[in-house]
Amino acid sequence: MNLLSEADIKVSASKRTLLVQSTNFPLEVLYLRDDDIPQSVASGVADLGVVGENEFVERGEDADIVSRLGFSQCRLSLAIPKDVDYKGVEWFNGKKIATSYPNILKRFLSGKGISADIHVITGSVEISPGIGLANAIFDIVSSGSTLTSNNLREVEVVMRSEALLIGNKQLSQEKREILEQMLFRFKAVKEAEDKKYVRMNAPKSRLQDIISVLPGLKSPTVIPLADEDWCSVHTVLDEKRFWEIIGKLKEMGAQGILVTPIEKMIL
Repeated sequence: MNLLSEADIKVSASKRTLLVQSTNFPLEVLYLRDDDIPQSVASGVADLGVVGENEFVERGEDADIVSRLGFSQCRLSLAIPKDVDYKGVEWFNGKKIATSYPNILKRFLSGKGISADIHVITGSVEISPGIGLANAIFDIVSSGSTLTSNNLREVEVVMRSEALLIGNKQLSQEKREILEQMLFRFKAVKEAEDKKYVRMNAPKSRLQDIISVLPGLKSPTVIPLADEDWCSVHTVLDEKRFWEIIGKLKEMGAQGILVTPIEKMIL
């Protein structure tokens, strides 16, 4: 919903209405349970869907991955009690594993030649070993805090997951054109993530040194100032390296450094 909002696609977030029309874009949003989304898109009930890769792979429905959205990142992992001596994946032979993702787990175990008893649970999988329901679990892991609080440890990462935009394979040309418009907006929003627009005054005597440390999109913009010995330099910086680069710019004599966030960026 935040992505749609940042792309200036206005949709009500009402929890009482399952089907909501955008007020400024040819889009309707249908609110569904995540495990219902892959089938709804594959069958044409919905044209597009936003769903976790974990659910999409588990359901195995015939739909296209239109775009990886880069948020809701997690992993699907096998976890066992902390005090168990784990030597390798062979440990799971003959064990009972609780999970909400039996299909992904079956494929993984089969590929490793492991025979285990898969116990399907919907929700609260992590408590299974503690109540004697299973020897291990296969579940989503993000920070790992839930495993820790249930005295479990992660021993095998089976797959990594993020939010996907999936699409029906039979989209009409008209709908594909609308999709392209939406993807264009999404790309502009994603390109601006973790980017800062930086302006500074720089002494002309150090201009080439300053430009050499700026990893801009192409080259920075240089604008003359009233003082002929100085100029204004404008560029875009990645937030990950921001402070490292700003420190170097100060050392080279840059002054009046102004930093502003970027809402959209069209490349």
